[in-house]
Amino acid sequence: MYRPCRVTLPPCLRTIPATTLETPTPPPNGRPPVGRGMAAGMMLVAALVVCTAAGAGLGALVGAVAPLTILGVFAGFAAGLWAVISRFRDL
Repeated sequence: MYRPCRVTLPPCLRTIPATTLETPTPPPNGRPPVGRGMAAGMMLVAALVVCTAAGAGLGALVGAVAPLTILGVFAGFAAGLWAVISRFRDL
């Protein structure tokens, strides 16, 4: 016979404080966080790697590895630039 599992949470886990749902506040000195440039670079590199791998994989299936890998590099660079510009407009 099936009985649903009834788990009771401790009082500290029953509610989520409102402070965890708010947007982060900027630093008191008004400067953006230090790691934003690194995050933008990683987004660009990640898009480049993913699109290059997708182009190489698709090229291996079709039989045109080199042209589709090169196309993937350019598509990845364009996608990475678009992602960085749309996310970090103020950088």
